[in-house]
Amino acid sequence: MLEIRPTCENCNKELPYDSKEAMICTFECTYCCDCVENILKEVCPNCGGGFTQRPIRPKNLLEKYPVSKHIVFKPVDVIKHNK
Repeated sequence: MLEIRPTCENCNKELPYDSKEAMICTFECTYCCDCVENILKEVCPNCGGGFTQRPIRPKNLLEKYPVSKHIVFKPVDVIKHNK
C-alpha cells in the first residue's frame, strides 16, 4: 500500500492525499509536478527511474488507511543531478 507522503521531497510543497500535482517513482519518492518537470527533468534523483502521477486514495478509506505524516525533505543538488 502506498504511503501517500505529505510533501515534495525537493521543495517541501504540501501534497495532500487528493493532490493531482503529486508524482511518485517506483520507490514512492514523492515530488510535485513542477519539480519533476523543471528541476528533475523526469528522472528520480534517488533511483534514476521515471515518475507517474500518484493515485488518489479514496476519501472513504482514509480512516482505515491513513496517509503518512512522515516528511522527507532532501532538496536536490541540481548540478550533481544534471550530470
